[in-house]
Amino acid sequence: MGGLSPTIPIPTEIKLHQQSKYMEIAFSDGSRFNLPYEFLRVFSPSAEVRGHGPGQEVLQVGKKYVEINNIEPVGQYAVCLFFSDGHDSGIYSWDYLYDLGVHQDSYWQAYLHRLEAAGESREPKSIV
Repeated sequence: MGGLSPTIPIPTEIKLHQQSKYMEIAFSDGSRFNLPYEFLRVFSPSAEVRGHGPGQEVLQVGKKYVEINNIEPVGQYAVCLFFSDGHDSGIYSWDYLYDLGVHQDSYWQAYLHRLEAAGESREPKSIV
């Protein structure tokens, strides 16, 4: 999965809203998405989250309050997000971010169903 598809819009603006915990991203086709930090974290494109093949995905739990501490460009095609839980290995390409924006509602609902089926929660487990 190298390079950009010529049909995928590119970001014209990316803003982190630390208080409301979402990333606002505007694309060259006029689309604008508000992607919650938790959503970006649980859908990280890293191998740690996605596994190394279909069916090897690792369900991310307890990420409700995660924050993005930093964002860095990766060439001309992606950004790396640095999360407050130490996760920083996901490279978010423009087409992946666009896909997350377009399908945010359906992806989120599917995630919530997987959490429920696993008996897990968005809430972090308290340390006893």
